[in-house]
Amino acid sequence: MENKVLRSAIYGAGSLGTILGAFITRSGKKIDLINHNEAHVKALQADGAHVTGTLEFTQRVTALTPDKMEGKYDIIFLLTKQQRNKEVVTFLKDYLAADGVIVTLQNGLPEAGIAEIVGENRVLGCTVAWGATMKGPGECELTSSPDSLTFSLGSWQEKPHPYIGQVKEILESMGPVTVESNFVGTRWSKLLINSAFSGMSTVLGCTFGEAAKPMASRKIVLGLIKECIDVCATANIVIEPVQGKDAVKLLNYKGPVKKALSLIILPIAISKHAKLKASMLQDIENGKKTEVDAINGAIADFGRKVGCPTPLNKKVTELIHKIEAGELTPGFQNLQYFKVI
Repeated sequence: MENKVLRSAIYGAGSLGTILGAFITRSGKKIDLINHNEAHVKALQADGAHVTGTLEFTQRVTALTPDKMEGKYDIIFLLTKQQRNKEVVTFLKDYLAADGVIVTLQNGLPEAGIAEIVGENRVLGCTVAWGATMKGPGECELTSSPDSLTFSLGSWQEKPHPYIGQVKEILESMGPVTVESNFVGTRWSKLLINSAFSGMSTVLGCTFGEAAKPMASRKIVLGLIKECIDVCATANIVIEPVQGKDAVKLLNYKGPVKKALSLIILPIAISKHAKLKASMLQDIENGKKTEVDAINGAIADFGRKVGCPTPLNKKVTELIHKIEAGELTPGFQNLQYFKVI
């Protein structure tokens, strides 16, 4: 198996996938970047992937639309939104080799649903600790610090897929990869960040750093984190550190002193990703539905199952749905809908 040349693709090569594909191709590996956006694909084919932001380079890549896909892939990195997973993964199943694997880099907790379609032994999960924004056809902005381009890779079942070593090697074309033994805990650490910063910055129409700056919104961000920590504690889930930072030790509190310290720490903890614009906010700006139900909604649903209240995550989910419906607009005026913490 080690001598086999594996065929790989990134399906849903938007901002994150395009940058990842550019790094992988730049390292000398072959990978197909697949996206429904014809203008983006044509720009990639004509001029390559233009990476801007905290790093700047242009890289020739292989890009195509789904209707041009042929043959079987051994590894498919999945970066589409979760709302259409059933449809998308069912489509990809026909292009996945018999011993192939889908590596989901999506938000939330997507592995179980994907496994229902392709089989338990054909799924790996991966959390991404960096962010990006689509600036236009062929151009994507890296919004995280270059020293934070890390991945956490793992399996939601005991025995990981045989290709996990090859997947790790491919991802290392961009940055350090940690293979996690407690991948469920890693998923929840990413969900903690997404629910707090992606959720709140979407409601407020701002970047991660801007959401953490004013004390009024910072308190709500911290409250969202606290709800996620409490839900996991109730369910005996151990939240793993991200990039060496243990959110539970840094930001969990029971009394006013630790809460005050956590509020001071919060903007510092997110400083490397301060310029990041949530993909949910990008969706709102592009007139698309968000995946809030798979992020804040997932925490609220899980909290209900284990008997742990999550009023802030429920409120964020409700407000983002109102924004999607055109009943509200993103902005700091939405702070009025949160009770004082």
